[in-house]
Amino acid sequence: MLSQTEFDALLQRYQAGHCQPGEQQLVEQWSQQFGPASNLPLADHEQAAAKTAMWRRIAQLTADEPAAISPVVVPFTPPRRSLWRAPALRWAAAAALTLGAGAAWWLPRTPAPVAATSHWVRRTNGTTHAQYLQLADGSRVTLATGSTLRYRSDLAGARREVYLLGQACFKVAKNPDRPFLVYTDKLVTTVLGTTFLVKAYAGEPGLVAVREGRVAVQRRQGAELSATPNRLAAAGVLLLPNQQATYSATTRHLAKALVDKPLLLTPQPLAFRNRPVAEVLTALAKAYGVNIVYDPLKLRDCTITIAFENDSLFEQLDTLCKALDASYKMANNAQIIFERGGGCLAGRT
Repeated sequence: MLSQTEFDALLQRYQAGHCQPGEQQLVEQWSQQFGPASNLPLADHEQAAAKTAMWRRIAQLTADEPAAISPVVVPFTPPRRSLWRAPALRWAAAAALTLGAGAAWWLPRTPAPVAATSHWVRRTNGTTHAQYLQLADGSRVTLATGSTLRYRSDLAGARREVYLLGQACFKVAKNPDRPFLVYTDKLVTTVLGTTFLVKAYAGEPGLVAVREGRVAVQRRQGAELSATPNRLAAAGVLLLPNQQATYSATTRHLAKALVDKPLLLTPQPLAFRNRPVAEVLTALAKAYGVNIVYDPLKLRDCTITIAFENDSLFEQLDTLCKALDASYKMANNAQIIFERGGGCLAGRT
C-alpha cells in the first residue's frame, strides 16, 4: 500500500517523466478509476467536492483489503504529453497534489504486520438515524447519518487507528500503551481513552469536541503520530472537557475554544446568599471545568445573593452580569473573561 508521501512522489515523478518501469502504468491505472475530468484549475468551491469524491472512490476500491499494490513491469516509455494534458490523470493529480496529497489520508499510512484473520472493515451509515458500533478493543462509536468509518477488524498495530468521513462520537477504551487515533482529511485526534466528538465534512471546518478526559489534536498534514495527550505535537493543542478545536483549511489555523453548550461536570449547589462574587465565579468554573478570568481587586468588596437552577452556563453568566452591571467575553484558549461594570446590586434568588 502506497503511503501518502510515496503517492505524492509517484505523481511528481510521472509529471516530470522520470517514472521507473511499471510506475507509469500504475499511475494511469489509478487515474482511469476516477472517470472523466474537468479542466484545471479547479475552482475553490469544486475542490472539496472533488477531494471527497476521490476519497469515496478509493474507499470503494479498497473496501475489502487495502493490500499492497504490485506494479506490473512493462518497458519504460516516457509520456508523450504533459501530465496536465491527460484529463483523467489531471483530475486525480489535482485532488492529490493541489488539495494536499489527498487520497492517501484515507488509506493506512504504514503497512503494519497483522494477523491472518485481520481485515479492513468499512461501515457507512446509510440510514436516517445514528448507528452504534463496537470495536475489537471495546471502544464504542456512534456514527452519524451519511458518515463512513474504516478500521482494521482487530485494530492491529502499535496504534489503534480509524479513518472517518463525516461525523462520529467515540467512547474509547483506555489503553495507555496503545493510543487511539482518528484520521480525517484535516486533523489527527489522539486519545488514550476518553469520550469525544469528531466532525469532518467536506467544505466545512474540522471540529473535535471533548466530553471527558484529555484529547490531543493536530493538523493531519505533517502530523507527529507519536504525539499523545501526555506529549503534545509542537503545533498541536490539548483539549479538556467542554473544550473544542476547530481547523479552517482557508486560514490553516487550529483554534481552541469552549463548546457551544458546556455540560455540568461537577454537580453542586449553586445558590448563594450574600456571598462574594469571586466565590460565585469560582463555583461556576469548578462546576463546568472552565477557566473564568477576572480582576480580584475590582470584585473585592462585591457580594451577591443569587441562585442558579437549570440554566446553562452562559445563561447563568448572563444573569450574574445583569445583576452586577458586568459583562463577559470569550477569549483565546477557551477562557472566559469576566469584567465588572458598575456597583453590586441584589441578584435574583
